[in-house]
Amino acid sequence: MPLYEYRCKECGTEFEKMVRFSEANQLPACPHCESSQTHKKLSTVASFGSSDAGSGGSAGSSCNPRGGFS
Repeated sequence: MPLYEYRCKECGTEFEKMVRFSEANQLPACPHCESSQTHKKLSTVASFGSSDAGSGGSAGSSCNPRGGFS
């Protein structure tokens, strides 16, 4: 199950909740004030590779420069 991040519009509480894919469009109540006025936050994602484009990857990377895994 994916972990989603939410923010309550009433009290400003930010919280995380594991939700089934089939229930991902339903918004949970705030665990702090129990308001139903919550919204899903945009989450940051893990990036693959290095932020330095000229380095050819990070030292601990398992990907080879031509794609795929080494």
